[in-house]
Amino acid sequence: MKKIRKLSILVISVFIGFYHSAVASISLPEIFSDNMVLQQNAEVKFWGWAKPGETVAIKGDWMDESKSIKVESQGTWEIELKTPGAGGPYNIAIEGYNKIVLKNVLVGEVWLCSGQSNMEWTAMAGINNRDEEIAAADYPEIRLFTVQNSSSLYPQEHCTGVWKACSPETMKDFSAVAYFFGRQLQKEMGVPVGLINSSWGGTPAEAWMPEKVIKNDDFLQTAAALKKTVPWGPVEPGRIYNAMIFPLIPFRIAGVLWYQGEANTINGYAYTRLLSNLIASWRNNWGYNFPFYFAQIAPYKYGKPLEGVIVREAQRKTLEEVENTGMVVLSDIGDTTNIHPKNKQDVGLRFANMALNRYYETEKIEDSGPLFKSIEIDKNKALISFEHATGLYAKGNSLNCFEIAGDDNVYYPAVAKIKGEQVIIQSKKVKEPVNVRFAWRNTATPNLFNGAGLPASCFCTE
Repeated sequence: MKKIRKLSILVISVFIGFYHSAVASISLPEIFSDNMVLQQNAEVKFWGWAKPGETVAIKGDWMDESKSIKVESQGTWEIELKTPGAGGPYNIAIEGYNKIVLKNVLVGEVWLCSGQSNMEWTAMAGINNRDEEIAAADYPEIRLFTVQNSSSLYPQEHCTGVWKACSPETMKDFSAVAYFFGRQLQKEMGVPVGLINSSWGGTPAEAWMPEKVIKNDDFLQTAAALKKTVPWGPVEPGRIYNAMIFPLIPFRIAGVLWYQGEANTINGYAYTRLLSNLIASWRNNWGYNFPFYFAQIAPYKYGKPLEGVIVREAQRKTLEEVENTGMVVLSDIGDTTNIHPKNKQDVGLRFANMALNRYYETEKIEDSGPLFKSIEIDKNKALISFEHATGLYAKGNSLNCFEIAGDDNVYYPAVAKIKGEQVIIQSKKVKEPVNVRFAWRNTATPNLFNGAGLPASCFCTE
């Protein structure tokens, strides 16, 4: 009799366990966790899974009343909340048959930081003043989320990652560029900052955009076919997007930082179209036109002539084609013998100044180096006009890296002189100029700067 009673109790216990497992079904994607940051003064979406017909209610500490929704037949739910201005910490309760409480949540500014190895690069991997920077990285109002490297043939609903408060222990293995960007934002604005690092070294732009974008474009398909399989990561269209970007959508972000291009030197001629389509696809899938700021790849001794500069020029041209974009030029802080320059501080600072100036409009500062605007021919001289040209000057005795060509398209080194916001170019070997190019080498480190101390981008007028 005792054995029967014990067996009955066991069966009942197992049944109760299965029952609770069946009904206690609310779950969230990994981007929602303790210590996260939500975008301030915005309509932010929460989403997840639960039993069809279940009512899911959500309430943040800043809310007077909860918001609720009935779960649809597919077992998914989505609720939109209005966030307050920067502040916290808050708790957020999500309740149905079970209850989840997200703790220590801050409200502030959230940025997605993506790309390849120079975005992925950590302090521990090697940066200037590494030990001092790590020791000083005590910023509890900066929160860090790293998406674990993963790829997939199909869009995924889950990724691997967790929000952590910034400390010496968590910063040392986080994206250094993203950290220095967030540190400057937090310093200047005094609000919490959330940084999502989704990057993977050695990967091309094709892998970071929806596969259908490339499949529907013959030009991009042909360019993507040039990518060869490598042992360190996927090159196929869409593979990383499916696993490392799609699961983040539609988590509300202020904008995107992008540092990528080195892995596209094999098809750099297509990079303007690749990057333009990547930006458009991300914005379309998030549903709004967020700012997208990217780093122009630094000078480096690539294997084939002009590989790097062709990508840099393609990045510059993307500015002309896509609105609400910005580019930070890094030609003065690169390392031609190291594809991973150790000065990540200035990269992050330049990104931050661009965001502060353009998106937040907290201070009016020059945030870009000189960018080619137009060419005018005056007899045997070419007059180059620039945007962001206030205070043009040469670091050193004379301007370098300018070349000039006639209608035979043969370029010769040119004498270049600054006159106001223009540069006048000429060569004794070119009597009737047609085109000018600047910093047109993989390893070019030009010395033309504006008054803000920011370097000019390469260009070619052809």
